[in-house]
Amino acid sequence: MPEAQESAPDAQESEAARRRRRAQFLRELHEAKQLRDRVQPRRARAARMRQQMRMRTFRW
Repeated sequence: MPEAQESAPDAQESEAARRRRRAQFLRELHEAKQLRDRVQPRRARAARMRQQMRMRTFRW
């Protein structure tokens, strides 16, 4: 049982580190998507139109 108690703080720390890495990844992904939209406006517009069509045909 002592081993389980010792690994609990490590598990929490790694969970926090995992969340930080995930947050950073999502920020970078969002930034990359914005950059792509700026440099390829036609493709970005087509993607927006496809998304709108998906939302229009989606059934709640």
